[in-house]
Amino acid sequence: MKRALAVLALTGSLIIASSATAQDSGRLHLNVETGTEAGSVMIALYDSETAYEGGAPSRVAHIDIENGERTVVFEGLALGDYGIKAFHDVNNNAKMDTNPFGMPVEPYAFSNNAVGNMGPAKWDRARFTVDGATQHSLTLR
Repeated sequence: MKRALAVLALTGSLIIASSATAQDSGRLHLNVETGTEAGSVMIALYDSETAYEGGAPSRVAHIDIENGERTVVFEGLALGDYGIKAFHDVNNNAKMDTNPFGMPVEPYAFSNNAVGNMGPAKWDRARFTVDGATQHSLTLR
C-alpha cells in the first residue's frame, strides 16, 4: 500500500510538472505598423486585467524603427489572456510626449487596435488569448 501511494504521488507530481511546462508554451509574434520611419516603439505586455488597468507589465520590449525593426517575439508565455499598450517614441526621448492637457502627441496603440474613450482602451476591448504560437498586429496612430 505504501508503495502504491508513493507511485501515485510520483505520478501526480509528473502530471503537475508536465502541465506546468505545457502552460508555459505560449509564443507571441507581434508585428508593428507605424506611419513614420523615425524613433522606436515601446511595448508593454500585460497578463491580467489588474496589471493592464494600472499594474506592472509582465514583459516589455523596444523596437528600433529607425533600423528597420517591425516585430518582436515574446517566448515562454503562460497560456491565457493578455493585453498590450504601446507608443511610438518618434523623437527617441524615452517617454510618451503629451500636450499641456495630457493628451498624447505621439502615436500609440492597444492590442486588437482597440480604441479608448477619454483614455486608454479598456481590458475587455484589448484582451486577446495566447494559446500556443500566436500572431498579433498593432497599428500605431
